[in-house]
Formats: sequence, structure tokens, C-alpha cells
Amino acid sequence: MWWLALPVLLLPIWWHRQKRQRLKAEPLATARFLPAAAPEQLRVWRWRDLLLLLLRCLLLLALIAWLAATVLPWRGDTVLLARGVDQAWAGQRIAASGFGAARREEIAAEALPHLLPWLRQHEYQWRGDARVLVLADAGQVAMPARLPRFAHAVRLELRPAPAVATAAPAATVAEHRVALATTAARAPAWQALFAAFNAGADDRYVLTDEPDAATELIVWDRPQLPPHGWHAPLWWFGGGATPPELAGAPTLDINGIKLRYADSARGRLWASDAWPAHDAETARAIFATLNALDRAAPDYPAPAQAFAAERGVGVPVEASPASWIGWLLLALFSLERILTHARRR
Repeated sequence: MWWLALPVLLLPIWWHRQKRQRLKAEPLATARFLPAAAPEQLRVWRWRDLLLLLLRCLLLLALIAWLAATVLPWRGDTVLLARGVDQAWAGQRIAASGFGAARREEIAAEALPHLLPWLRQHEYQWRGDARVLVLADAGQVAMPARLPRFAHAVRLELRPAPAVATAAPAATVAEHRVALATTAARAPAWQALFAAFNAGADDRYVLTDEPDAATELIVWDRPQLPPHGWHAPLWWFGGGATPPELAGAPTLDINGIKLRYADSARGRLWASDAWPAHDAETARAIFATLNALDRAAPDYPAPAQAFAAERGVGVPVEASPASWIGWLLLALFSLERILTHARRR
């Protein structure tokens, strides 16, 4: 309903039309025998008046937006439906939860993993007595690291995955392509390192001489710098030449081995003088640590649960648009006062 206040923007225009007048008097004749003529009143707009009018309209518009964000929450009871969820099951849960008259909104699949943090940051949009029901399939909504606390009652309902009586799937082996560029003297050590990685049942590392589109890792252990056309998400640099990005790079100490790292247009760069490691257990620990640093941790699926409304929980200041709208109001008000003062002088 905040848009009903938009006609207030006509007030500055009316005010300027009434008050911003200029008298332009021109004598109609210079002869004494002619009767005197009253001066003409013309409304003359100056560029300062137009700029001041624009600032005042923007100031009123920002004030309306600030009031809408802080005083006028517009959402009532809401049902958030995951796109593609079973409609029959969703209808049953909506009726059983008492949300028959609630507004229904569809949520895209890519937004579901971060739905709970999004709800927390946008709680200012819901009225104080509003409730929220989330309906999705099991595993679609991720659980935050901390149990969220809401100022409104939020209920998460998950449709369990259908049980499929099949035999246990065969273990799949993930293949990783690695471009190995090293000298003939150090090649056996690197090959032995990746042979130790291949001993695991979950991953298989395929060594190539040059990178291609599927290459995930480039190992560079040569005296000269790598070609400019080589790109990969992850780089390992041994005791050979390193690119300028690694000069003065921060270091990490992992399993007693010092590592330097930097980000570049080529990808994430890692360097250590201790590579290749000759101990298989240490090498495996290093590779696992690097993967943990360069790959995001998988999301933990949230279980079905109900979050009670906690009245003492406020809306995060950085989440509400009222925070930056307030700064915008202050800036517009300052500009309006400065321009008004300059115009009077």
C-alpha cells in the first residue's frame, strides 16, 4: 500500500509553481501622456529551481521508501513452494498446516540451498503476526552453520524421497586430469606422487603433457615460466620458476610444509620448495588440504522442522534497506539545504 503515498510528490511541484515567481516589468511607453501600465508577472524557471525541485521530489520518494521498509511490512501468511514440488502433496500439507488462505510463491531451485538465510535477512517484509510455510523435496534446502532464529513462525516441510528398491550402486571413480610439466630428473617423483593418489578408490588422476579444457590441475616444475596460454583452476609450482603473483604471497604451514598461494587470471596458484613430497601419507594429506581450501564444502541438507517465533530477535541492520535508505535521505537533505542556501545568496 506504500504506492498510495506517491501523489505526495506533486506537492513540491505545486509549491514551486506558487512561490518561484519572478517579476519582469517592462515599460509599455515612455511618453508622459500615456497612462501607466501594470507590470506583467511571468513565472520564470531557472536551472537552480529545477534542480531544487528534483532534489525535493527525490527526498520525498526516499522518505516514502524508508517508511515502507520500516513501518509498513506488506507480507502476511505465505507459503513458499519449491519449483517442481509435487502439487498433491503440497496441497495436503497446506491444508493440514492451516495455510489455506495464505499467499503462495514459487522459489527457483537455485535459490533453495540458501532459503533460510534469505528468510532471515528479509523478515522486515512480513507483518508481525505472519507465518511462513516452506514446502520442498528432501535435500533441496541447506542447513546453515548456525541454527537460524526468526522473529516469525517458520515451518519447513520436506517431501521424503521415494524409496527405490535397487541393488547398491557400484562405486564411481572420479577422474581428474592433471597436466604435468617437469624436468626428466623430477618426473619420477611426481609420477610416484600421483600413483599414490590413484591408490584410493574414489579418485583417479590422469597425467598429460599439456592442459586441455578438462584439466583441473597444472603441475609446473621447470626453470622457465609457464606459457601464457595455459589455464587451469589450480596450479602447483615446485622448486622451479614461479610467476610474479607469488612474489610476497602469504604462506601457510600444512603438515610441516610451507606453502605460498595467490590468485591470478590463470587460476589459484600454490607453490612450495618441498614438492614433490616423497612420503605418501604426507602427500595425501597435502592434496586433501589443498582440495579443502579450493573447493567449497558440500551443503548439509536441512531436516524438516518448525522454528518458533522469537519476539526478541530483531531484523539484521545490514539486511534491511532502511539502513542505506537512511543514508540516502541524509545525503539528499544535505544537498537540498546547501542548494537552498546558495540560491538565497
